[in-house]
Amino acid sequence: MSDILYDRIPAIDLDDFTADDPRRKQNFVQTLGNAFNSIGFVAVKNHGLSDALTESLYRSVKQFFALPEATKLNYQIANSGGQRGYTARGKEHAKGRKVGDLKEFYHVGQEISGIDVARLGYPQNIFPQEVPEFKTATVAAYKTLEEAGRQVLRAIALYLELDEFYFDPWVRFGNSILRPIHYFPIANPQDIPTDAVRAAEHGDINLITLLMGASAEGLQILRQDGKWIPVTALPNQIVVNVGDMLERLTNKKLRSTIHRVVNPSAESWNTPRYSIPFFLHPVSQMDLTCLSSCIDEQHPKQFADITAGEFLTQRLREIGLLE
Repeated sequence: MSDILYDRIPAIDLDDFTADDPRRKQNFVQTLGNAFNSIGFVAVKNHGLSDALTESLYRSVKQFFALPEATKLNYQIANSGGQRGYTARGKEHAKGRKVGDLKEFYHVGQEISGIDVARLGYPQNIFPQEVPEFKTATVAAYKTLEEAGRQVLRAIALYLELDEFYFDPWVRFGNSILRPIHYFPIANPQDIPTDAVRAAEHGDINLITLLMGASAEGLQILRQDGKWIPVTALPNQIVVNVGDMLERLTNKKLRSTIHRVVNPSAESWNTPRYSIPFFLHPVSQMDLTCLSSCIDEQHPKQFADITAGEFLTQRLREIGLLE
């Protein structure tokens, strides 16, 4: 593992990878790989999201979360593990914790035909009728971020000395999720549970996460030396990080960095925060057995064999979304 200690996450340009220029492409691959090998996060520009789509998405998301609680609960699907629709505040907690996070969220998955949904075993999407723009914006953002994520995975494959398109068949119709999140304002801090935070420290479950810029500060990542550093991205950037599935597959050659969303300062308690991560998952059948190329005497195998679907189910139970 690299011993680089970043004070801020590296910034890269996706156009360097997709351009017909071998030198730019290789530089992108190496910069991305070094960052994922050391800190697990990068900031990426030229990701495909337009300003108009971003504005439409945040506008519709804010409109939905402003609806009455009783209305939002109409979109909470029982026995779904929170994989589609609305999940109320305090339901999800970080692995190893019992106190729920100070957030509510909505999940949008693959928008595909009923036949494909049944074949893949995914639940159907559900969209709020009260905010028609919500479906249009979330589905468009989903497709855009899915394509950007596919390009990042191709670069990762090259860094790992695999075929460039190694991940393509696994993420086609993958079980990916777009998650608009509302970290709600707190009028009376004494009314919240002790030790409750907006998002306790955790690693993401999936292969990689693509995060649109949040409406307020708060995201922090844990550096190798134990120091928490803030993550900020320019308005034209998204943040991309390694998830636990990719860490398992690469036997920790690529690291799923622990991160959190801290509570605001006292004077900002009453300020809401919105963020919209895209969790890029493979199909459930993908084998996450550690790549043989990532195992040697200095790096013995650290994880038991498991499929992506089995791992997802295991983690959903650990974070309180499945019984």
